[in-house]
Amino acid sequence: MTRLKSLFTLIIIFIGFITYAQTGTISGKITDPEGIPLKATSVSIPKLKIGVSSDDAGNYKLENVPSGTWAIELNHIGFGFHKESITINGAPLSKDFTLNEKSGELQEVVVSGTMREVSKLESPVPVEVYTSKFFKANPTPSLFDALQNINGVRPQLNCNVCNTGDIHINGLEGPYTMILIDGMPIVSGLASVYGLSGIPQALIDRVEIVKGPASTLYGSEAVGGLINVITKKPGNAPVISADVFGTTWAEVNADFAAKFNVGKKAESLLGANYFNYNNPIDNNNDNFTDVTLQNRISIFNKWNFERKDNRVFTLAGRYVYEDRWGGEMNWAKKYRGGDEVYGESVYTSRWEVMGNYQLPVKEKIFFQFSANSHDQNSVYGNMSYIANQKIAFGQLTWFKALGRHDLLTGLAYRYTYYDDNTPATADTNDKNKPTNTNLPGIFVQDEITLNDNHKFLLGMRYDYNSLHGSILTPRINYKWSSDDKNNILRLGFGNGYRVANVFTEDHAALTGARDVVFINDLKPETSWNGNLNFVKKIYTGNTLFGIDATAFYTYFTNKIIADYDTDPTKIIYDNLDGHAISQGISLNLDVVFPNGLKILAGATAMDVYSKEEGEKTRQLFTEKFTGTWNVGYTFKSIGLTIDYTGNLYGPMRLPLLSDTDPRKEYSPWWSIQNIQLTKAVGKNIEVYGGVKNLLNWTPNKGNPFIIARANDPFDKNVQFNADGQAMVTSDNPYGLTFDPSYVFGPNQGIRGFLGLRYNLH
Repeated sequence: MTRLKSLFTLIIIFIGFITYAQTGTISGKITDPEGIPLKATSVSIPKLKIGVSSDDAGNYKLENVPSGTWAIELNHIGFGFHKESITINGAPLSKDFTLNEKSGELQEVVVSGTMREVSKLESPVPVEVYTSKFFKANPTPSLFDALQNINGVRPQLNCNVCNTGDIHINGLEGPYTMILIDGMPIVSGLASVYGLSGIPQALIDRVEIVKGPASTLYGSEAVGGLINVITKKPGNAPVISADVFGTTWAEVNADFAAKFNVGKKAESLLGANYFNYNNPIDNNNDNFTDVTLQNRISIFNKWNFERKDNRVFTLAGRYVYEDRWGGEMNWAKKYRGGDEVYGESVYTSRWEVMGNYQLPVKEKIFFQFSANSHDQNSVYGNMSYIANQKIAFGQLTWFKALGRHDLLTGLAYRYTYYDDNTPATADTNDKNKPTNTNLPGIFVQDEITLNDNHKFLLGMRYDYNSLHGSILTPRINYKWSSDDKNNILRLGFGNGYRVANVFTEDHAALTGARDVVFINDLKPETSWNGNLNFVKKIYTGNTLFGIDATAFYTYFTNKIIADYDTDPTKIIYDNLDGHAISQGISLNLDVVFPNGLKILAGATAMDVYSKEEGEKTRQLFTEKFTGTWNVGYTFKSIGLTIDYTGNLYGPMRLPLLSDTDPRKEYSPWWSIQNIQLTKAVGKNIEVYGGVKNLLNWTPNKGNPFIIARANDPFDKNVQFNADGQAMVTSDNPYGLTFDPSYVFGPNQGIRGFLGLRYNLH
């Protein structure tokens, strides 16, 4: 009996061995939902330690697969991870897979280029998208600072004392950049200097950037490009989120957000941002604060209402209050507005409301609206600047698909009220005369899909400015893509215009001893822009290389020039009697390795100049080269991420006050570099910390001083000749006046930071 049992066991083992020894093949094709083959897809059975990659036609073949039921895994960059059980019995098995594209860096939804939601790859207008995750690699207290690591975009400080600034796109100054929040022209004019602070980053879903004129859809100010800050939808936000960090300079920044439901048809997202810096530091020993002290609070609330047939209705509001000051180290508020101790003190109070309502009709018609009010009470030494700006905006858009045509038509109206206590808003009798500007407009756009590979976009806008009359802005865009979407070519040509913004042109004069002079009534600028964009995706195994290259050229007429050179005591504004050029090339490289290493690097080379009476003049505060990088790697086993970010800038031409000014006419090459470690603690908490400005670079290095005559900010000991020019004296050996406009980079040195994030989903 024992022998019989042993024989039976051997037979069972033998049969099992024979069964296991039977092997077969699994083969098939991998495509996306539209049937396009997906090459370089990883196909593996981890338990058997076998795997292959699909070929150019999307075909794969796994050989010598033992009989049984196995977990097969597929992984494709941009399409995510797919896992499925599959049974094989020794015979060849045919198995096809269809992968759905994930919402990631290759297939983001964008709206800024055409005003309608399309995938980034399908948009005929090139749009760059930066998610909240990108900004977390280098946490900053404001969106203004956060843009420093985006290729071709540079936050430009305009004053060494008050640290106000604007955003340059491809070398064009802040007045050429339109800032939108959820598609609404909220941050503009007076707020272009201060409105970028206080947007709670915990509420930012993504930032979309369009480089080049967008006036056809967005009107004035969108000449150099636009930045659209898109906030999170309440339904997609965490229930509670918090992000708090501090630095060794005693800066504290806190973002809080929470979502809640009101009844069954309304959901709301409430957020707040608080920033405080109250620790005067003078590392360059000029008796002036190196960084402006600030106390800022911002509250943001967004509502989403559920309606019949999924029609849209959103409503949002924001309030910002900020108290900032910079100046001599012993300045206090009791000196505000006097000439005893120099300080620049700015009180800002600002509210905004915005919304989007889809009309209850069969057609796809939306009414977008916004309003804001900005009050500012500032003193620059003993010079006051009191200003108020109100903007109301309404826009009706109609989207209609007719065969191969996606039509968009719109009616827009914008009202701007502006008043200040400067001569800019005074009449010929020096009486106060606030400006009231009405700007109605109409636009039409036709996106024509010829076939899967070719697409055209035609657009035209007509505006009537109550101060400057009729303005027409056309554009045309063409897009070609290969069958596999791995090669995309975009060609764009369009017109932009800009109406002079009084505050933007006047502000630089308020921060120093220079007087502002308007030679003539400023006429609207016009520009013609052409750009060529090429995007290529290269798959090498499971590694993705993304290349995004652009060549751009913009020709300006009536360009408004700030002349610092003719008279060192003045800033002279006038329309250029000639033309100006902004041209260059930019390259972005995005590399994603299967081991989790990600590299995003970019570089832009450009030439920005004006030409008048045959003389070419390079634009002030504009570099010829800029580079940025963002390198991240995650150690998945321990939940630790390291991010190395930085930027590099070439020399810029800077304003000097006299022939004997000892400061350098051109800035040196300079770079700001940062490193950060982030550790996941459980599912809801992240702890992060690192070092900012690793090289401890500041603009005073290599210069005898940055602020001219910081020892005499009220020019009490400056002697002037009959022409109003500062004279060379024993007390003033360089013939200078007080001036903080010689600024090209942040004046804050190396510092550590530590923070914590909490998200409850």
